[in-house]
Amino acid sequence: MKIINLKLHNFRNYKDLELEFSGKQNIIIGPNGAGKTNIVEAIYVLALTKSFRGNLDRILINNNELNMKIRGKVKDRIVKNYEVIITPKGKVVKQNGNKIHRLSEHISKINIVLFTPDDTNVIRYAPQNRRNMINIAISQLDNNYLHILNEYNKVLKQRNSYLKLLYTNSLASQDYLNILTDKLIELGIKISNYRSDFVNEINNYIDKINYDITKRKGLKIKYISSFKNQKYNNLQKKYKYYLEKDLMIGKTSLGVHHDDFIFTFNNKNLKEYGSTGEQKNAIICFKLSQIELFVNKNKKYPILILDDMFSELDSKKINNLLKKLNKNLQIFITTTDLNNINTKILNNCTVFELKKQKVVKKTYE
Repeated sequence: MKIINLKLHNFRNYKDLELEFSGKQNIIIGPNGAGKTNIVEAIYVLALTKSFRGNLDRILINNNELNMKIRGKVKDRIVKNYEVIITPKGKVVKQNGNKIHRLSEHISKINIVLFTPDDTNVIRYAPQNRRNMINIAISQLDNNYLHILNEYNKVLKQRNSYLKLLYTNSLASQDYLNILTDKLIELGIKISNYRSDFVNEINNYIDKINYDITKRKGLKIKYISSFKNQKYNNLQKKYKYYLEKDLMIGKTSLGVHHDDFIFTFNNKNLKEYGSTGEQKNAIICFKLSQIELFVNKNKKYPILILDDMFSELDSKKINNLLKKLNKNLQIFITTTDLNNINTKILNNCTVFELKKQKVVKKTYE
């Protein structure tokens, strides 16, 4: 899978921009604030319909403009044209000029594996950050997962609202709460099964990749969930047990929205016992495992984006990482300095240099 070209209209700091990419390695160089990340962000939005830098669509639109458009030509066995358009009326996604009616149907058509400086800290962050990382990965493998997850979040919101109503209105029927609870259990079991299968598949790769990099064995991800391996009837009993608490706090105490994913080394939680370097390395191994999973499950190579990673990891480690990557991968790297990149890797790269609101394309041979 490769993105051949990209056209931006009113996206971030770009009024109009068109770029033709190499099918191999593309390096985007420029000073901080010049718009390097904006280019790879546009590729990400084209694939996943939202940014990795915030949830508000409005921030993607150039100042004082109402509309934004990203267009990309992507080769995946055959060439397809994709568009993401944001207007005051909302967001529209198109494939070959035809509107895709549900955004979730578009996810998984363009596979992206993204490294950002924030990702290297995700082990230290709250469980929600790890859930988001896993949700994005699974959704790209199977967009039906995203549909189920969206339904779960909708039912969860309804249940929380009804819990508050029941607490203040003794005449309200509990039958509707039971219906919502049963639906939440049904959807939660499906989500838990997806997550469990995904973690098992990642664990087939992650320790071997870690050994190749560090010559140490023992890296693993553990899936922590109240739903894991639970039967429907057992979960119904648990929801009844937590009902009084749920009514008091107006929230659902039990469910896959509380799941966590623990990175361990030799069965020790890296969040508590791992050094910063070990935590960063675990995330690198997770992302590389994602690539392997895409290739083996979807039979296609994802697009790899390394955004500003030279500011987070030492140059030697990143250059060693680049040498290990499959040559069939299309890679996008943003950096402030080409001196960070090994000259052997730099050869045959296409470089896009940002100068005074312009993008100058160069090919190193």
